[in-house]
Amino acid sequence: MGKIADSELEIMRVLWRAGRALTFGEIRNCLAGRVGWSRSTVQTLLGRLRDKGFVTAHSSYASLYSPNISEDEHLQSEGHNFIEKLFDGNAKNLVAGLIRSGRLDENDIDELKQFFTMEGGGES
Repeated sequence: MGKIADSELEIMRVLWRAGRALTFGEIRNCLAGRVGWSRSTVQTLLGRLRDKGFVTAHSSYASLYSPNISEDEHLQSEGHNFIEKLFDGNAKNLVAGLIRSGRLDENDIDELKQFFTMEGGGES
């Protein structure tokens, strides 16, 4: 699979939040409140997502579109790509940068410590 572009991500979010396959019209209606895309733009983006393997178009009376990956799978992939690209694959450098920049407060750090303690087999 390729990469999901920002504009394509808008469509994926509609599908993920719906939790079911949607028709083109339902997708377009959901997007109408957020973006002013024409019918052809939405069709083009859905076609790209289908060609990349991120959605499947189920044919019946009206095509139903469903995601082939979950939102969590997408977030994990993007997180991995982000860390690889900006932090040479080292997540520790990401966390250190967040602490240095003040983006993590003491409560956040305490929660991370608890998370790592639980993930590490109960070490204290």
